[in-house]
Amino acid sequence: MRRVLILGAGTGGTMMANKLVKALPFDQWKVTVVDRDNVHIYQPGLLFVPFGMSRPESIVKARKPLLDARVDCRLTGIDRVAPDENTVYLTGGEKLSYDILIVATGSRILPEQTPGLTGVGWKKTAFDFYTYEGAVELAKKLERFEGGRLVLNIVEMPIKCPVAPLEFLFLADAYFTKKGMRDKVEIVFATPLEGAFTKPKASVAFGDMLGRRGIHVMGDFSASEVDGEKRVLKSYDGRETNYDLLVSIPAHGGAEVISKSGMGDGSGWLPTNKHSLQSTKFKNVFAIGDATDLPSSKAGAVAHFQSEVLFENVQRFAAERPLDNSFDGHANCFIETGYGKAMLIDFNYTTEPLPGRFPLPGVGPFSLLEESEINHWGKLAFEWVYWNILLAGKELPLDHRMLTAGKWS
Repeated sequence: MRRVLILGAGTGGTMMANKLVKALPFDQWKVTVVDRDNVHIYQPGLLFVPFGMSRPESIVKARKPLLDARVDCRLTGIDRVAPDENTVYLTGGEKLSYDILIVATGSRILPEQTPGLTGVGWKKTAFDFYTYEGAVELAKKLERFEGGRLVLNIVEMPIKCPVAPLEFLFLADAYFTKKGMRDKVEIVFATPLEGAFTKPKASVAFGDMLGRRGIHVMGDFSASEVDGEKRVLKSYDGRETNYDLLVSIPAHGGAEVISKSGMGDGSGWLPTNKHSLQSTKFKNVFAIGDATDLPSSKAGAVAHFQSEVLFENVQRFAAERPLDNSFDGHANCFIETGYGKAMLIDFNYTTEPLPGRFPLPGVGPFSLLEESEINHWGKLAFEWVYWNILLAGKELPLDHRMLTAGKWS
């Protein structure tokens, strides 16, 4: 019996397990997934928690029921991977051999890497919303916030869901406006990027929107440390900005086990072929989602598009056929802009977000690079699609490649 071993039962790992267990001959292949706990969080929902738009408990489910009953699910920690032995060592002492390994270990936030961030004021005047606990605590803080200077800071790139910081800023503007206290809150965006976003054309559009809402952008701000006592955020170039409330998007890194196993780069990301999703070093190792070092967004939609190519390539590798090299970095993101509206962007490795209609050319119903109510409802509807279609490995009528039909320069 041969084995596909998947490390991680998050978005990418769950999708791949459910797809592969249906496609590979059950009498020849065993699909095993390993994760440290039985808690699956709908991560896009973390953005809504601080503003009371989602109940924390509604975005959490147990992992096991999300997996096909034929998937061998192991809830335990991973000590290390020994790729030269085709073996994974679990924390309890058990070891699992594999014929094909899929790394879906995601990413983790590393707030402790920024001096002072987790010191005085952490979870009191400085928060994150990229974790369940952080989002819940920030919700309590915003509810009793009486005004002052709110600074949202991205410590460094890459991060999970690069549009989430922008969404937070737009929703904060709407939140304080609805509470009748927007004039009491100064909102600042301190980012290591030159502008509001990684893609120039989209950056201009988002920058204009931030400006219209009175949100100040401090570009090229590379955070060096936090003085929690004085409530000051410092940059490597000597600039400083004070805050009453700091919302931090901490530094990110790959899974510790990938670094420990000598498989990752300096930040723990797995070096991966950007078109086939095969490891650049180990032929029977593949990766999906945030775990890769690919120059694409670390977002659930990207993992979905990757899964289409990876699903094909695992089967091809098993049959000793040439791999499919068609993943083009396709990313598709709804951006909440507040007041019941949202934007949508669609791009890949080489093509910037363009205006147009999606997914049907000229029809939509979603508009690209433009605010609309239907985009907002699309963002909300995605949660149902996530739990019921994406994770189950069912097909969506979307091409994994970015299409230019229906878009214009």
